[in-house]
Amino acid sequence: MKFLLSASIALLITVCASSQSAIAIFAGPQATFSHYTILNVKQKNDLKYGFQAGINFKVPFEDKLYFAPAAFYSMKGYKVTFNQFLFPPAADAKDNNTTIHTFELAALLQYDFNNQPGHFFIKVGPSLDFQLFGKEKYTTMAGSLVSQDMKFSYGDYGHYSANMLAQIGYEASSGLMIFAQYTHGLASINNADGGPQIRHRVFGISIGKYINRK
Repeated sequence: MKFLLSASIALLITVCASSQSAIAIFAGPQATFSHYTILNVKQKNDLKYGFQAGINFKVPFEDKLYFAPAAFYSMKGYKVTFNQFLFPPAADAKDNNTTIHTFELAALLQYDFNNQPGHFFIKVGPSLDFQLFGKEKYTTMAGSLVSQDMKFSYGDYGHYSANMLAQIGYEASSGLMIFAQYTHGLASINNADGGPQIRHRVFGISIGKYINRK
């Protein structure tokens, strides 16, 4: 995983290391949950709250279209109540409350609605999600409360997932920007055979600033 992560970051920097590239930093709160199914039956979810923070680039592509990759930290998670019982987290778990620390690499295309210094924009594209580490708390059928580190392996939770991202926002002439983002998980973060399907869902809003724009 370390090699893949390092190679991805190096490729991102190489692609964007251009005098024409604009670089921005951003951060903001988000609401997270999951599309969680057991044997194709959807489980009840409650929202959790986290945040994201990172860096994005804006590389001219064609007229009002730009390549806009991003690299960022995202704190995700979910609170789910089960009506069926499977591993993970445990065969006797009634619920699960997770906090997952992730690093995300996104390959986005940005379209500016006009060429004025201040303008609205949209971004769409895929991302690769690295589940770095996490914590889970669940209640057993016997009423015991269990708190433990999430285990990532080929037979437990998975370190990697894929998403589609969509953003809509506004860039000001000063270089400030604000945008709303939706993350739609495409891949399950569970690796256990016959276990639940767990796909991230995230709504967020962030504020950013271009740091090399005059």
